[in-house]
Amino acid sequence: MIVGLTGGIGSGKSAVSCYLKKLGVVLVDADQVAREVVIAGSPALAKIAAHFGQQVLMSDGNLDRSVLRQNIFSNKAQKNWLEALLHPLIAASIDTQLAAATGPYAVLESPLLLETQQHTKVDFIVVVDASEAQQLQRASVRDNNSGQQIRAIMASQMQRQQRLDRAHWVLDNHQDLTHLQQQVAQLHQHLCQLTETPT
Repeated sequence: MIVGLTGGIGSGKSAVSCYLKKLGVVLVDADQVAREVVIAGSPALAKIAAHFGQQVLMSDGNLDRSVLRQNIFSNKAQKNWLEALLHPLIAASIDTQLAAATGPYAVLESPLLLETQQHTKVDFIVVVDASEAQQLQRASVRDNNSGQQIRAIMASQMQRQQRLDRAHWVLDNHQDLTHLQQQVAQLHQHLCQLTETPT
């Protein structure tokens, strides 16, 4: 079984993922895969530099994500071009990693699980939920981004209620880490029971 894990920026997806890994669950991180397909020297990065210009590259040859972000957030055509290039590469890598996963279930963590076709890869959707104020506070501390940048990212993601409506299971991250981990343990037990083969 493939479980999709999603939530808005700063909702606590990484904390959930970390705890699931401790429980021995195989986890595929869509953001990590997205970074891997544009590593220095990759064909995808060369195409991005040719399209947007050399300013999207740092001196060491890696992608300057902040420059790229500025190019696409206010320009839908540029964003569409980038997604048309990267989404098939990301999807192929995710498919390969999920196919190799062992255990009762594997998790695909993706902030855009429901906004993209990634949700079609999963059998069960888990949403990590936090209030907008908590998302802003956590993301600004973690990423050192301004409130305006974080709000722009939040606006590009599915609305909170829409995400909740699509969830099979919601992890409420309005309290502390201990409370969240208790919920993850319950989720893990539930998923293991769902995947047990009847004798």
